[in-house]
Amino acid sequence: MLSAVLVTTPLFAQTDSGTSPAEEVEGVPPADGTEAQPIGKPTETQPPNASNQEPAFAGQTRAAQPAEMPKAASEIIAEGLPQAWAMQLLPNDRILVTAKEGAMHVVYPDGKVSGALAGVPDVDDDGQGGLLDVVLAPDFETSNRIFFSFSEPRDGGNGTSVASATLALDDAGGGALKDVKVIFRQMPTYDGDKHFGSRLVFGSNGELFVTVGERSDKEVRGQAQDLGSGLGKVFRIDQDGKPLSDNPFVGKDGALPEIWSYGHRNLQSAALDGNGRLWTVEHGPKGGDELNRPEAGLNYGWPEVTYGVEYSDDPVGAGITAKDGTEQPVYYWDPVIGPSGMALYRGDEFPEWRDAFLVGGLVSTGLVVLHIENDRVAYEERVPLKARVRDVRVGANGAVYVLTEDPDAGTSNILRVARAK
Repeated sequence: MLSAVLVTTPLFAQTDSGTSPAEEVEGVPPADGTEAQPIGKPTETQPPNASNQEPAFAGQTRAAQPAEMPKAASEIIAEGLPQAWAMQLLPNDRILVTAKEGAMHVVYPDGKVSGALAGVPDVDDDGQGGLLDVVLAPDFETSNRIFFSFSEPRDGGNGTSVASATLALDDAGGGALKDVKVIFRQMPTYDGDKHFGSRLVFGSNGELFVTVGERSDKEVRGQAQDLGSGLGKVFRIDQDGKPLSDNPFVGKDGALPEIWSYGHRNLQSAALDGNGRLWTVEHGPKGGDELNRPEAGLNYGWPEVTYGVEYSDDPVGAGITAKDGTEQPVYYWDPVIGPSGMALYRGDEFPEWRDAFLVGGLVSTGLVVLHIENDRVAYEERVPLKARVRDVRVGANGAVYVLTEDPDAGTSNILRVARAK
């Protein structure tokens, strides 16, 4: 239902307490009472979990806040949704939402929410599983096609899968998915309930990037380094789920041809920049969330190389942060932000954010704004929303739409963030 509640956020951002090893339950909010930091100083002031680690280059972590940070106001436009994972803005001011339990709903401009759309396949919603991301096909205006990811129940376990469907909405406020087809399955199947990923991003030529996790557990997470395994990878496929002919490992013995990059942990944020290049943010362990720009065929290190430590405070593997043949993250966080959802800002509502990435924070409970210059993070600012942010989208009017979640209550809200009047 529609709410008229407005909350103006402060000019300065709150910081994350950084004390919880909670990414395994995907984030715990910071303690109340954290103080805003002055302009020009880094937002993050809490000590890192890995106190003996140093960045590989200046500005790789704890970037300063920019000199100009706009004041923002947030308005609840829909509340009490089933706990949700992703959203997409539809024509006529509607919003398509995926609920973790395995349902899709449409939110209408008056705040009303449709019933569950028919035709959604079964999901395994234990732990971090469920119905995950959703994107509109590049030709959605004429085809009404969507693509979505979900943790698919399978013999012997589950895994992240991608399906396409036609979105058929009726005038009565309901609808269905038709012609549902699973086009891609992350393999191998594994009997676990963590680290499914997953974000879906269409490239500038209609290719589909699919990010997935490495399933978390120590007995399998090393497969992030295995080109014959689909765990801990970014995939690049066509709209039928087939590998692109110019993918980096096409024709390589023992390698999956769908792989674009590897050595990833749990990617839940992804977006294209203004030049059509893919950027991602992945969950680290206790510390070590990473911003990367995944390039064809490159190895991003996990679990052999990482910032941060195990949840037990032990080193991850050999405890190293660099190794020949692996890429350094563009930027990392320790303590973590708990990244989920990501959008490039190209609107007019916040000219200060032009070409910045907006990243949702489950742990930091707000938006993380990353100002990029020369493929590095020049500045970082925080917009506190006091809620776990699961997804972020930018509307045609330049306002920012934020999907929040309350796992304890099993509910979600959608906020509209605009410039404070």
